[in-house]
Amino acid sequence: MPFSLRLDEETEALIERLSRQTGRSRASIVREAVAQYGADASDTRSAYDRLEPLIGVINSGRGDLSRRTGRTFSALLKKQRTRRARRAR
Repeated sequence: MPFSLRLDEETEALIERLSRQTGRSRASIVREAVAQYGADASDTRSAYDRLEPLIGVINSGRGDLSRRTGRTFSALLKKQRTRRARRAR
């Protein structure tokens, strides 16, 4: 079914560039973008639910990182103040 719409120059250029890079038609690019937009809009899960599969997948080997954040940040600020005070002399 034919459909017509007006695009700003930047969007049109983006669609054209994607079409050339992928070797697909502009219509195919637009159809896929609209389908993805529709899929994202219908996803009613919370941000936490969408990110849950990624939470905790990285293991730094150190279990104390989040517990020491405040102390580490305070030490960095103190060191920075000391450096600035020395430079000001």
